[in-house]
Amino acid sequence: MIVPCGSLAEVRANIDRLDRIIVPLLAERAGYVRQAGQLKPSRDAVVDHPRIEDIIVKVRALAGEQEIDPDLIERIYRAMIDAYIAFEDGVWTRAHAAP
Repeated sequence: MIVPCGSLAEVRANIDRLDRIIVPLLAERAGYVRQAGQLKPSRDAVVDHPRIEDIIVKVRALAGEQEIDPDLIERIYRAMIDAYIAFEDGVWTRAHAAP
């Protein structure tokens, strides 16, 4: 629930509060992405287009439930997924490097 703010300072304080919640969740997500990168058998498997589209469908539906613009959420998630793909590619490379 969004609480009305009386100043820009209050808005920023609430954004900072949310960032303190969001960053640990992103770190947790990265931990699972790291595991995926270690488990995938080939570099080609790092980018899983059907899985990406499945995620987008799900988050667009969640956006509708939260009464937030699904297009905004999709753009955020696509950017986030791109960043995690780059991260996972590095994990895959390190996990499958020749000794």
